[in-house]
Amino acid sequence: MAERVEQHVEDRIPELEELERVGLFTHKEIKAVIKKTLALEYKIQRRALHKEDFISYIQYEVNLLELIKKRRARIGYSFKKDEIEYSIVQRIHGIFKRATIKWKDDIQLWLSHVAFCKKWNRKIQLSKVFSSLLALHPNKPALWIMAAKWEMENRLSSENARQLFLRALRFHPDCPKLYQEYFRMELMHAEKQRKEKEVFEQAKMDLGEFSYSDDILNGELARIVWREATQKIKGAEFQLTLLSIAKLFDFTQEFQKEILDKLQAEYANDPFVWDYMARRELEMNSLPSKEHPSKQSKALEVAHKEERCCSVFEEAVVFLPTEDMWKCYITFCLERFNRKTNCEELRQKRLERTLGSFSQAHESQLLPASLYKQWLQLLLELDLQEKAEEVAAAATQQFSHLVEMWEMRLQLLIKRNSDGLASCFQEAFRAVKDKDSLPIWILWVEWSEAVNSKAETEALYQKSLLATLPADSVTMKQKYLEWAYRTGGYKKARKVFISLHESRPFSVEFFKKMIQIEKEQESCKMVNIREYYERALREFGATEPDLWLAYIREELSSLGKPENCGSIYWRAMKILQGEHVENFISMYTLLQTGHL
Repeated sequence: MAERVEQHVEDRIPELEELERVGLFTHKEIKAVIKKTLALEYKIQRRALHKEDFISYIQYEVNLLELIKKRRARIGYSFKKDEIEYSIVQRIHGIFKRATIKWKDDIQLWLSHVAFCKKWNRKIQLSKVFSSLLALHPNKPALWIMAAKWEMENRLSSENARQLFLRALRFHPDCPKLYQEYFRMELMHAEKQRKEKEVFEQAKMDLGEFSYSDDILNGELARIVWREATQKIKGAEFQLTLLSIAKLFDFTQEFQKEILDKLQAEYANDPFVWDYMARRELEMNSLPSKEHPSKQSKALEVAHKEERCCSVFEEAVVFLPTEDMWKCYITFCLERFNRKTNCEELRQKRLERTLGSFSQAHESQLLPASLYKQWLQLLLELDLQEKAEEVAAAATQQFSHLVEMWEMRLQLLIKRNSDGLASCFQEAFRAVKDKDSLPIWILWVEWSEAVNSKAETEALYQKSLLATLPADSVTMKQKYLEWAYRTGGYKKARKVFISLHESRPFSVEFFKKMIQIEKEQESCKMVNIREYYERALREFGATEPDLWLAYIREELSSLGKPENCGSIYWRAMKILQGEHVENFISMYTLLQTGHL
């Protein structure tokens, strides 16, 4: 091993001598580099290899390259790059190669090598890296796309990119993303060919026997990809993504029409197609006016476009009366309403249209649950309180099993301080399953804290502990303890704690809260703090090393007895399980050395 290390260090002596000779580094700095390199080489030549050592070595060499670059800029010296930088870059490639052979499955390590090659413009080396990477990880479509895009955009090789996509599709014949990027690449290739031809024609150059294929110029290869993709992958949403890619290229007008015709023929019952057709009206160009249009005429033009969109949506919800279709329509109306405009008339039209679409969907019983909340928020913003209350009631009637609907209605009633809140809470509990009722209990006790007497609120807390599921009662116990301290002080909090300390299950926070309350008292008693810690450790001692450490710190404080720390430590070592033991030892060591 020593011979290999010495050989590697000797191999870099010519570049180090060159660095010193040209004045980029001093003799003292060269000695420091050799010393550091020796240490790093020994780490990556030993038998038990660690990935972190390779990463450290690579990072050191990269930092060295950056330093050389800055020194060159400072003194204005730009020669001898082959003798200095090139050898360092080659060495980094060698370290990366060893690391990726050892840890083949570490994708991040491979990507770091790719990024390094791109930064230093090592095209041949990067091709080799991609070849090795794809041979080992052919199951990751994103890597194939990355390699193909590099071939297309950096090496300007459409043929290599095409071959990579075709190979990738053998491994992933049903991957939508691969088809999308392949489709985009073929359109980019066609556009590139069109621009080349245009330049040659403008220059009136004689190309001899060479000629551009009309099929390629018109995107025939992309059309083949589209046909193959639509046979493999069904669904309007996928075809719409291909259509959106085609729209980025000016020469694809006929192709776009072909895709759209197929979509309308095959997916007339798909809401995404109707949504696209409606939004397409916004992109339609109006007739150009002879004079500069005013703000009012622009607003009028936008209003006409939006009316055309809504006409398509109105036709869609009649032809396809489903929740998804109404969701597309309402989402469009909300998007347009939220757009800023200085024209009050246009804003009012948008508002009327949005409220109308919500009402129509609700009357048809096709308004999705997720949109009721948005409808309610809009009504509250417009200060239509009574209408909002009606909508909230309708939502709980339509989706009585969903706790979110009841939570929304109850929050509104609490805000308005409406009568009959208690009966509404009772109605909610009857409709919602016990496992989902926790948010309603929290709302009820918080409302009771604000309007009812302490006795009534306490009775409600005690009722919630019996009514909720054991897992949910944990949250209610903590809230009960916090309320008791807030309203009745320390004595009340301790009384509540004593009444609950045997009622499992608990949370760690429940005990921590009681410890915090005890420590806030002027006459803080260590006996009580020990009791709380002992009870907490009885429940969570096997999995909470932080709790043991906090207990030790309490004993080390002015109120505690430091001699108890040893016994607590050994108890922790016996009770803690698995990796928690190591975590505890580490933290305890830091505590002893004063670093925690």
